[in-house]
Amino acid sequence: MGVNSLDEDVRRTLARPVLAAGWIGVAVAALPTLAGVELPTTLRYAPLVASVVLFGFPHGAIDYVALPRAVAGRVTGRWLAVVGCLYLVLGGAYAAAWFAWPVAAALAFVALTWLHWGQGDVYSLAVLLDADYLDSRARRVATGVVRGGLPMLVPLLGHPETYREVVAAFAAPFGGNVGDLWLFTPDARLVLGVAFAVVTVGTLAANRLATAESPPTAWRVDAAETVGLWAFFLVVPPVFAVGVYFCLWHAVRHVARAVAVDGTSRHALAAGDLRKPLARFAREATPLTVAALALLAGFWVAVPNPPTTLAGATGLYLAFVAVLTLPHVAAVTWMDRAAGLL
Repeated sequence: MGVNSLDEDVRRTLARPVLAAGWIGVAVAALPTLAGVELPTTLRYAPLVASVVLFGFPHGAIDYVALPRAVAGRVTGRWLAVVGCLYLVLGGAYAAAWFAWPVAAALAFVALTWLHWGQGDVYSLAVLLDADYLDSRARRVATGVVRGGLPMLVPLLGHPETYREVVAAFAAPFGGNVGDLWLFTPDARLVLGVAFAVVTVGTLAANRLATAESPPTAWRVDAAETVGLWAFFLVVPPVFAVGVYFCLWHAVRHVARAVAVDGTSRHALAAGDLRKPLARFAREATPLTVAALALLAGFWVAVPNPPTTLAGATGLYLAFVAVLTLPHVAAVTWMDRAAGLL
């Protein structure tokens, strides 16, 4: 399709387990809700807590080698300095914004995550599934808007009060108060829900008309995932749903991208070996994952209102994730440009 295509042997090794991890994770996570079981608080927050080591932190901790491999094909000292500056400047600026304008920073995090999780799914569709209809920038943008909006907007439609509580937990450690934002009113949810449903249907329809594949396998997977995630985020409690999605859907798909740009791992993947690339990923992600945990401890000490509850602690953790997400998005956007997706 002309955008950073993978060798068929590499795609065959990656696609099925990577996609299955998200599908199975979402399906299993939906079971308690479908059975009418209300999860206790500790279980609802468990996936987000697990994301500290289960793909969440680590999937971004690999940027220092993934970005240079994707853009230049090799890791050099200059590239390490570039990635370091990216995190220092963008992450530092965003950290300062949390202390100065916590509510605005919290809402910006929602928008940033919408963009980033959308671009992650566009890459997976375009490269892992070789979706031919994503040869158009307009269709890639529309698909990214839909895919990112599923975990970021749909929970607001189904669980507005919980959504408000989570955004409030982001801002509270920094002294922010979300108050009565228009975003949480019934009128706002109605407008946003109708508009997003129209964009979803329109995007799927445009993509179906554009595909030349027969049968349209990639489009069918895209449509099934989109409809399934609409339902998932509409009914499953948001904290639990987003935590599962973060670990087993978004992060796993990015890990696949990171190992696929590594020449050593690519040779193993072409031979059908997934274990060695994952072990190499874990080794390379560990140092900066540990460093991030140390910085998180410092972040905790620095905030004016340290949290005293599990919800508050998770909110502060996610605010710190936001600080790392801005430079991570910049790195992934750079990778997208090198891949021909921008």
